[in-house]
Amino acid sequence: MEDPGPDPPDDPHDGSTPASPSSSGGGGGGQASWLLRVLEAARGASLLSASPAEMPPLTVVAVERYLAEAPPCPPAPPCPAAVPPQYWYDVTLADGSRQERCHLAPSLNGLVQRGHLRPGARLRLTRCSYLYDERRLRYGFPCLEGVEWVAGEPPARPVPVASAPRPPPLRGERKHYLPLWNNEDPYGDAWEAEKPPEKVDVDVSKLTSLGHLEMTWRSRIHFHPLLVRVLHKSRLRYYGKPEKKMDVPYQAYFEVADSSGMISMVLWNSLCPEWYNSMKVGTVLFLEQYAIKNSYPFKTQPTPGDSQMKRFATIEISLNVRDPPTKISIIPEEMVKPEWGLPEVKYRFITRSELDNLPNNHSCDVIGLVTFVGRIERARKREHSEDFWLYRWAHAIDGTSEQPFILEIFATSQPDVFERIHPMTYLVCTQMRVVRDLTDNPSSTIYLTTSNESQIFITGCHKGQPYTRDTKVKNFIHWTKTQSEADQMKKTVIGGYYPLPRPPNSFLKYCKSNRVESVLKAIGEMGKEIEDLHYREHKRIAIQGIISAIRYINCSNVAEDASGVEPVQKDASQTLEISTVSKEDGVQKENLQTKECTSFLGPQYAPGEQQWHQTPQSKKSTVKRKTEAEEGSTSVIPVPSYHYFTRSARKKFGLDKSQHEDFVQDKNEQPVSDSSQYYADQEGLSAMPETEETRGTCDSWQSDLWAQVKDKLLKYLHHSTVFPESIPRKFDYAHKDLLMQQYNLHAAVYQPKEMRTDKNINEFKSASGLGYYEVTVLDEIVKAAMDLDGKHVVCILDICHLGDDKVEVFLSKIYKTVEPDVLGLVCNQNA
Repeated sequence: MEDPGPDPPDDPHDGSTPASPSSSGGGGGGQASWLLRVLEAARGASLLSASPAEMPPLTVVAVERYLAEAPPCPPAPPCPAAVPPQYWYDVTLADGSRQERCHLAPSLNGLVQRGHLRPGARLRLTRCSYLYDERRLRYGFPCLEGVEWVAGEPPARPVPVASAPRPPPLRGERKHYLPLWNNEDPYGDAWEAEKPPEKVDVDVSKLTSLGHLEMTWRSRIHFHPLLVRVLHKSRLRYYGKPEKKMDVPYQAYFEVADSSGMISMVLWNSLCPEWYNSMKVGTVLFLEQYAIKNSYPFKTQPTPGDSQMKRFATIEISLNVRDPPTKISIIPEEMVKPEWGLPEVKYRFITRSELDNLPNNHSCDVIGLVTFVGRIERARKREHSEDFWLYRWAHAIDGTSEQPFILEIFATSQPDVFERIHPMTYLVCTQMRVVRDLTDNPSSTIYLTTSNESQIFITGCHKGQPYTRDTKVKNFIHWTKTQSEADQMKKTVIGGYYPLPRPPNSFLKYCKSNRVESVLKAIGEMGKEIEDLHYREHKRIAIQGIISAIRYINCSNVAEDASGVEPVQKDASQTLEISTVSKEDGVQKENLQTKECTSFLGPQYAPGEQQWHQTPQSKKSTVKRKTEAEEGSTSVIPVPSYHYFTRSARKKFGLDKSQHEDFVQDKNEQPVSDSSQYYADQEGLSAMPETEETRGTCDSWQSDLWAQVKDKLLKYLHHSTVFPESIPRKFDYAHKDLLMQQYNLHAAVYQPKEMRTDKNINEFKSASGLGYYEVTVLDEIVKAAMDLDGKHVVCILDICHLGDDKVEVFLSKIYKTVEPDVLGLVCNQNA
C-alpha cells in the first residue's frame, strides 16, 4: 500500500487565502498537475466551485471514513436521542503527477456505501468546491460534488510520496480515521504493531495481589504494583458519538490473573492504539499507577479454561492516560519466574467428534484444517444504522469425524488474520459458542460462532502461542502429518454464496422473535430493500406469493451468465425467476447450504436438509417492479447431477394444482453422496447416469395463471443472473492472494495491480453444479389467487449487495401457508 503522504507544511500562496490541507505531495518530473489546477480554481472562484470543461481520468488512491459531527440542534424541540451516527469520507485522487485529498460531499456517500467509489477505480471529476471551516482559523478543504466513471482504462500507478504519518480527517475535528467497513478493527498509523518486551526489575516485596485489592481498594487512593498474566482479550469497542469530542474513543477488556484469581482490566482511549496489539493472550504485564473501579455489570464474560479459578467480579482495573496516568511494562516470557505464581493459560479444546454432544451456548476452542472459507459479508447492527458487523463462514476438519467444524467468524479486531483465512491453513478459534436448537429441529446443523472474547490464529501465527502445548492441538498436528496434501487440496473451496444459519422448520417459529408485520415484506417493497443495501450487506427477508413458473437452466447458460462483465439483463416483459443449482453451486451462506456443496466436498459438508438459493441479478433491473403481480427472486437449489421432471416431481413442486408441497427437503433426511442427491425428496427428482441424451436436458413449467397475466404485468423485479461472486471456486494455492482479495472487502488504500496476478476470477474452476432453476413468484393481489391457496407460499430470501449494481438474491426456504395458523398470520398481514 502506498501512503498518500503528508500535507504541505506551509501555504504555497501569499497570506490572502487559507492553506489547503488536502495536498498529498507529488512529483511528476515538473509536469503540471491538472488536479491541482482545478482545485485551485474552485478555491479562487467567487462561488467557491468549479466545473472543468476538460476532464482527464483520475485514479482513486484511498477512501477513508470517519465519524461525522452532529448537526447543530435548534433550541426547541431537542435533538432526537436515537438518531444513529453518520460518517463522512475523504477521497485521495491522483492525476499522474500529484495526489490530492478531498472531502466527499455527503450526498455522494452512497457511491462508497455501495462499492462504486473504491480504491483503484477510475473517474472524471465533473464538479468540485472549496469549503471553509468557520470554527477554525484560515482553514479550508476541497470537496468532490460530482464524478462520472471511466470504463475500460487501467488505473495509473499513483505517484510515490514520502512516507509520513497520515494526517487527520479534513472536515470537523476528528483526530483519526476509522476502518472503511466496520468500527472494531485497528486502522491507521496510530496503531502500534507491537511493543518490544522490556527488562524490568520486579521487586516482589512491593507487589500486591488481586485478592488483596478486592478487600482493600475502597480505603486506598494509590495502589502497589501488580504483576498479572493476560488470559482473555476482547475485540475493540468504538464508542464515538457525533456530539462528543473525544479524540480516541476506544475501549478493550482483558481478563488478567495472578495466583489469587482473575479480574477484568479495561484499556481506555489513546492507550488502545498504543497497547492493544501488544497485549496478547499469555502476555505478562507489570502495572503501576492504575485505578480500581466498580465493574460494569452488563459486559460479556469469557469462560475460563480453569473452572476452579476465583473470579473477582465486583471490581475492575482501569488503565487510562490520566487519573492516574498508567505505566505499563511487558515482561519477556523468559524472564518470568516460577515463584511469581502466575497461572498458565488453559484452554477448552474439543474435537469435531465431541461437538455433537455439547449443549447450546457451550464455550470451547477448536483447531482444524480449513477446507472452505466464504467471502466477508456485513450485517447491520441496528435498523437504519451505518454501523456493521463483519463476518465470514469457514469449514475446518480435524480428522476425528466425517463432518467439519462449521464456523461463523465475526471480525475479532485482528484484520491481518481475519482477511487471510484461506483453505489449507491451520485455523485456531478460541472462546467459540455452540449454536444449536434441538427443540426446533433435532437434525439441524450445529455450528460455532465467535464471542466478544474470541481470538483467531492461522498458519504463521501459531509460534509461541500458549495453546501449542495443549494435548488436543498436538494430536491434531500429528494427524495432519498423516494426510496427503494433494488429497486435501481436492476438497478445498473458496467464496460463493453460503446459506447458514437456516430458517426454522415453520414460519411461526421464524416469526417468534418478530412481529409478522415487521417480517413479511410486500414484493413491491423489495426494490426499496435492495436499494438500501450497502456493499456486502446481507439481509434476510420474507415475502408471500404464488409459484407460477419454473425453468431449469443448464450449466452452459450459467457459464455464459457468469463470465461476462455485464450482467445479463432481462427484457421488461419477462418475469422474476428463482433458480436452484445442481451439484456445482457448492458452499452457500446462511441457511441455504445446498447439496451442490455436498457433491463437491463430499457428504460430510452438507447439512441435513435440502436448501434453495437464489441467483443474483443486477441492481439496475430492480427499478422495474410489479404492481398487480410482482415477482420474487431467482434462487438456486442443489439438485442431482442429472435430473428431469417426473410426474411425481410435478406434484412435489405443486405443478399439479391438487398438490401443495414445501420445496425444501424434509430436514430429517440426511444428505447423500454425489451420485444420489435429491431435490425435494427422493420421488421428486430422479438422478440419472450421464448420457448424451440427458447431458443437455432442460425443462420448464408454468401455471395457467401465469399464462393469463404475464403479458399484463406492469412492474418487475429481475434477479435471475448468476454473478461470478456467487459461485464457489475450487481453491488454487498458487493464486491464493488473488482469491483472498476477491472475497475480502475492498481495501481503503489502493494496491497497484503490479502487486497482484492478472488472472480473472472466472478462470478459476467452479465448485458448483450443473445448473439451476429459475422460479417465478407472483403477488397475490391477483384475484385468481383466491382459488390457489394451495400454491400460496412464504419465501425466505437471502439478499446481498456485491458491489456496483450487483445484488444477489437466493431463495433460502419456502413455507406452506395451508396450515391454519400460518394462513391466519398472512391474512392478518394483508388486512
